[in-house]
Amino acid sequence: MTVESITLDLPTPLAQELSTVSQEFLIDLLERGLRQFKIERTLDHYSQGGISFGAAAQQAELSQSELARYAYARNFDKSKQMSNYGGSLLAVEQTGYRASPAGE
Repeated sequence: MTVESITLDLPTPLAQELSTVSQEFLIDLLERGLRQFKIERTLDHYSQGGISFGAAAQQAELSQSELARYAYARNFDKSKQMSNYGGSLLAVEQTGYRASPAGE
């Protein structure tokens, strides 16, 4: 893997907290945060009718069933879930499965 350096201006309290952790921890934190942000952004775009559920899953780099679990964990409106997820969430709901985003 190639590496690049970036410089960020952070609020002092955040910079102080992050200065005590390892680079590996920071990389993991950024990767997890970016993944979560991507998932939330695509679900928001989907919920506004901007893209299909399949397109949202592709943009989030998840399977539709994985994205359905994230949506369920976010408590999407039930009527929207049933009409737009093609029953994916109905199956999740019927099993009683409670998903939490990766790393939690």
